[in-house]
Amino acid sequence: MSAPGVLSFTQQGWEQVLAKVKRAVVYLDAACAESLHWGCGASRLLDAVGAPACHLREFGSHAAGGGVQQPKAVFVLSCLLKGRSVETLRDIVRRSHFQYCVVVTAVSHAVHLTANHVPAAAAAELEGQQPVFEQLEEKLCEWMGSMNYTAEVLHAPLLLAPVAAHLACTPAFASLFPLLPRDVRLLHGGRPDKRRLGSLAELDAAALPAELQLQIRCLVSGLSSLCEHLGVREECFAVGSVSRVIAADLANFAPAKNRRKTAAGRASVVFVDRTLDLTGAVGHHGDNLVEKIISVLPQLPGHTNDVMVDMVELTALQAAGGGQNVVAPGCLAQADDAAARALWDTLLNTRHKEAVMEVRRHLVEAASRENLPIKMSMGRVTAAQLTAYIQLFKNNMQAMSKHCGLLQLGLATAQTLSHPHTAKWDNFLAFERLLLQSLGESAPAAVLGQLLPLVKPASQRSHGDYGPEELLVLLLYIYSVTGEHAADRALEEAEEQVKKALAQALCEEAELSPLLQKITGCDSPVHLTPHKSKAAVDELFATLRDVAGARRLMKQFKSVHVPGSHAHQASYRPLLKQVVEEIFHPEKQEHTDIEHVSSGLTDLLKTGFSMFMKVSRPHPNDHPLLILFVVGGVTVSEAKMVKDLVASLKPGHQVIVLSTRLLKPLSIPELLFATDRLHPDLGI
Repeated sequence: MSAPGVLSFTQQGWEQVLAKVKRAVVYLDAACAESLHWGCGASRLLDAVGAPACHLREFGSHAAGGGVQQPKAVFVLSCLLKGRSVETLRDIVRRSHFQYCVVVTAVSHAVHLTANHVPAAAAAELEGQQPVFEQLEEKLCEWMGSMNYTAEVLHAPLLLAPVAAHLACTPAFASLFPLLPRDVRLLHGGRPDKRRLGSLAELDAAALPAELQLQIRCLVSGLSSLCEHLGVREECFAVGSVSRVIAADLANFAPAKNRRKTAAGRASVVFVDRTLDLTGAVGHHGDNLVEKIISVLPQLPGHTNDVMVDMVELTALQAAGGGQNVVAPGCLAQADDAAARALWDTLLNTRHKEAVMEVRRHLVEAASRENLPIKMSMGRVTAAQLTAYIQLFKNNMQAMSKHCGLLQLGLATAQTLSHPHTAKWDNFLAFERLLLQSLGESAPAAVLGQLLPLVKPASQRSHGDYGPEELLVLLLYIYSVTGEHAADRALEEAEEQVKKALAQALCEEAELSPLLQKITGCDSPVHLTPHKSKAAVDELFATLRDVAGARRLMKQFKSVHVPGSHAHQASYRPLLKQVVEEIFHPEKQEHTDIEHVSSGLTDLLKTGFSMFMKVSRPHPNDHPLLILFVVGGVTVSEAKMVKDLVASLKPGHQVIVLSTRLLKPLSIPELLFATDRLHPDLGI
């Protein structure tokens, strides 16, 4: 049996659900559906239900109820059982004919006590009891119409969507994003009764809005369950202010303290704020096929980490193009197909060129095994070539069914290679390299001057020019990689020129994307006046200056830019790389920016004694497992970089990269300008 990991943790959680779903109508919310999608595959759920007509439904206010012939329902929810989620549950049950209801929540009972304002001392006395769940069981029987009917409410840790053995995301927390310096002002406005913060350095959980505190506690509860599955007692570390709050909550989470007393293994959990380095998230340095697939193909509806693959090439339908009306799309996750999963792991861990060759090799071998009339071709792999191989399977249902996962990954590759945005990827990369070189030779004002000619209104743009969203990605790259600079007249003038051109370009847009609607506050170009456009761009640049100042509090990790020299070109040095190199530094030196977070009096005493006695402080390199959690998203390339770096710096050391979501360049502006960043919608 393989060692416990993110995949076994997810599958173990789903086994608890699968044991309850026989012949049931199953309701899932989006985050749980995504966990199932990557961890087990929908076919496992369908097999477990076992009914001739299986009814899977999205949990929501408009979900259909159960008919007379459907006496059993299972609800699988990622949220707290409180407020709006319970109201939706009540409405579905009341309009159904259920006699047996099971509700599975991914949030532990301990967090439900917190959400219901039960004091910590009272919660400790309730160990082994679950009054919140028991009360809901009574309510369910009442809503079903008879107290003699059966209701069960239980917790299963459905936190993760395991993308690979070394990489997993937390779909329920995809919107969680670290704060920027100017958010301090917003915190003051929302909580006038709370103490005022001088900067993010003083941030603690008490300063956060109640919804954000609760969201963090839900995440911490899931991470504690993961550590329990891995059999480890964790030491918590943080890089960044929000990471410090999360690390402190995990370190001092009461159920986690009890669990650590009997844990045999040890691990270091290091949380890192994404905002400290947005360069890698919006940049195009990653020479990885999967990263390009995620960036250019349309998102799978209801998901944050998978895409729609157009399967029309394997049907008798005519390809319409555009990918907007995909019928029964394919996807990247192939949880129940071992061969496709093996190819997927290869694609995650190889460079773009090797990855497309690997896709071709798998298609050729599969076609050969099925005795399909394959024509071998060498040289560069093209989209047309891959599509031709895939079409060989078209009229052979047995072969198509057998190699369905491979064909989905093959089509994803072909569609990415032929996508117009893929050609732009190289343009972005070239411009980013030019910016890196210019930063070492010129002032930030001159760098902004290089961007100015690219800002064009829609009427003057050609196919290869940058639209407003793409310009925003480049601006984020510039401000993140540059870091904080003292304001001068030249920089202010350069900013004003770019702002003026961008405001004018926004006014001339024929339609506003959802992101531009958020930024401008207008749902239509008709309502976007020059005054509103200017105000939106001013606000945008205030955010950009915040991005530049995100590393203001750092001492070791002040910069991600390496200036060029006569021997070397200027380059980008990812913050995650710096963090991992610092953790595994051979001299095991003291860290100023990787902060150890105490889990109680013993740790505090140890830290205090270390000032005048030979007592070593906890170090993230002390334990054989490193769990690196990036708060705000991670790219596929970054996860691979961390995995490879740990293998080279300390062979045999195990690393797991966790994050709130997989990122593509446009993800960052969407997260930065989300309206509910400080007040997440928890369904309560």
